[in-house]
Amino acid sequence: MRVIAGTARGISLVTPENNAVRPTLDKVREALFSILGDYVNGARFLDLFAGTGANGIEALSRGARSADFVDSTTASLSLVQQNLQHTHLAERAQTLRINIPQQLSQLNGVYDIVFADPPYAWQEHTALLHALATSKLINTDSIVIIEHDPKLSLPDTIDTLLTCRRRRRYGTCMLTVYA
Repeated sequence: MRVIAGTARGISLVTPENNAVRPTLDKVREALFSILGDYVNGARFLDLFAGTGANGIEALSRGARSADFVDSTTASLSLVQQNLQHTHLAERAQTLRINIPQQLSQLNGVYDIVFADPPYAWQEHTALLHALATSKLINTDSIVIIEHDPKLSLPDTIDTLLTCRRRRRYGTCMLTVYA
């Protein structure tokens, strides 16, 4: 796995030796950042269920102002920190160990882009979307993207803040985009 574009383009990322983390495939990351386009420039990016940190690192490499990497395991956050050091992007990043969605209130400020890639067996997608929609972490200009199993059906709207704008399937995963 590598950084696809930007200042860290081509740098290989450290991945786990076991199957505890399912990193976003390069082709899916390319599609994600094609969807986001120039919106990444200067954005504040939140990478939930960060795993290796590949998505937030890609955002930083492509010009995001900052990225916060959230995961519930120290092993994943250690991978993220290694990858941030390796790509020389650590100065614009922060790693946080919290449980999602229960502890989202520990985060501060508004994010322009929220990306979440929970384990496919996780069953709290709607709770996560509701927690984001009712928090102060996003506003009407924010974009929320969930990577999930295509068999999972996510709601079209969450409260009044999030409306599904796009669903795209990429093999064994789906990206659902809310704005």
